[in-house]
Amino acid sequence: MFELTIAFGAGLISFLSPCVLPLIPGYISYISGSSLKELVDKKNINLIPIILFTVGFSIIFIVFGAASTFLGQVLLKNSYELRILAGLVIIILSLHIIGVINLKFLNHEKRVQSNIGTGFFSPILIGMAFAFGWTPCIGPILGSILVLASTEESLSKGILLLSSYSIGLAIPFILSGYLMQKFLIFSKNFKKNINKVSKIGGGILLITGVLIITNQLQALGFYLLNVFPFLQNFG
Repeated sequence: MFELTIAFGAGLISFLSPCVLPLIPGYISYISGSSLKELVDKKNINLIPIILFTVGFSIIFIVFGAASTFLGQVLLKNSYELRILAGLVIIILSLHIIGVINLKFLNHEKRVQSNIGTGFFSPILIGMAFAFGWTPCIGPILGSILVLASTEESLSKGILLLSSYSIGLAIPFILSGYLMQKFLIFSKNFKKNINKVSKIGGGILLITGVLIITNQLQALGFYLLNVFPFLQNFG
């Protein structure tokens, strides 16, 4: 599905955002209970808490997606107006990401201080706190996917959409913990390209918003399936 590809890419872009990428080493060190030196030297690396952390924020994002789809179904009798509104919201958020407009209420961060403690469920709870606390930061990207979820025709598709977003955010997070030394090098070299990636992601969301307004998103999806039949295996 074309929407799943967009959602997965949005998850990757959220990971690469300026308020998430630089903090990854600190989060992973805290969650795994290993020092940064141990992570770099590959000593005492426990990936299970990191994976559980991604499960935590995925739960919240998926619940957000289900709620958005449910609300969209409630408003289905005004489906034309909902589609136009959804497209406009995505376009506005994409213009903010690109830098064409500046929505000041989206330019702040909210960090969560956690005193949850240790244990099997602690990384999950911390991950859930992460999802709530950093939503203002990744809001324009996440918001676009949630708006897209609100246009889905079934609850399962909305859940699948946000699952794809969560996977896009979770995979590089887990890999960063396993390959911390390489991640630190990548992060240092990538900082100069963060804005470029954000603009590319914003451009893709802008096109998506236009396609929704013109009711061509599904048509593009069918076209891509005809050109690349193997994509049917991912839907």
